[in-house]
Amino acid sequence: MKKCPYGSHRVIEPEGVLPQVAYKLDNSEKIYSNEILINVETLNIDSASFNQLKKENGYNEEKIASAILDIVKKRGKMHNPITNSGGMLIGKVEQVGSDLSGKIDINIGDEIATLVSLTLTPLSIKKIIKVKLDVDQVEVEGKAILFESGIYAKLPYDLPKSLSLAVLDIYGAPAQVARLVKKGDIVFVLGGGGKSGMLCLAQAKKIVGNEGLLISLSRSKESCDNVKKLNLADIILQGDATKPLDIYNKFITATEGKLADISINCINISNTEMSSILCTKEYGTIYFFNMATSFSKAALGAEGVGKDIKLLIGNGYVKGAPELVLNLLRENKKLREFYIKKYR
Repeated sequence: MKKCPYGSHRVIEPEGVLPQVAYKLDNSEKIYSNEILINVETLNIDSASFNQLKKENGYNEEKIASAILDIVKKRGKMHNPITNSGGMLIGKVEQVGSDLSGKIDINIGDEIATLVSLTLTPLSIKKIIKVKLDVDQVEVEGKAILFESGIYAKLPYDLPKSLSLAVLDIYGAPAQVARLVKKGDIVFVLGGGGKSGMLCLAQAKKIVGNEGLLISLSRSKESCDNVKKLNLADIILQGDATKPLDIYNKFITATEGKLADISINCINISNTEMSSILCTKEYGTIYFFNMATSFSKAALGAEGVGKDIKLLIGNGYVKGAPELVLNLLRENKKLREFYIKKYR
């Protein structure tokens, strides 16, 4: 039997909402005719969510695993109630509903990455095999449901699976950079030493040219050193983005009073909105690819300091863009080798 293409038939509570908003989903493995059953291998937990889980559970792998199992058992999906974020997964296609068979470009046995959030993906976990603290990934035995409207990417043959999973989780960030950044722009990437931040810097570097300027901000010296080694930015700042005046002063000192045309916020903690706003020029643009972003803090904060700025919410889906992020790694040998080593 065919059901709603957006998966509303899987909502248990509350009634009348779509799966992402729902508190609990039906994660039973028997699929409807317009669904796909996936044998899940690895979850890539959203950075903000994983950061919260690590801190909440003292960086203990067993406690983190238990917390993830508890969330999935209660909600039928991996939807962190604190950060309200999820992540995505990779696995093998186990079954394709009869209404989709022959109409989509995947078959039983294909390895795919889902490009929709775990916050709307029915998921059951039989066992957590390994928690990878350093890369936000969890190896599992489990099953997931992809709806008719769900988007996915076949895993490439020329890149390691764990690497593909990591970068496909955040492919929307560099893809939006490709849309937003122009030649000659001053670009500020907050969280430039992180997974999405580095890819944003690499994409911006392809566009701005010698007339532009790339500024990276990271909290740790290690992240700053990584950006420097990979030659991804013209100016590298180290600081705490939850302290906006400190960041603003460092920024204008380094740029001799210039502000950013566009700022990309990739930080995985809250209360970093004002650092983005203060360092962006009037009529500039801020792209928040940060699941810890508060709309009210950003909107009211910009108003409070008298900044007429375009504020954009990071949409993880950018049509046709998964190949863009994979090509970034294919083109940039140093960055590719860095990520392969990190996500091995």
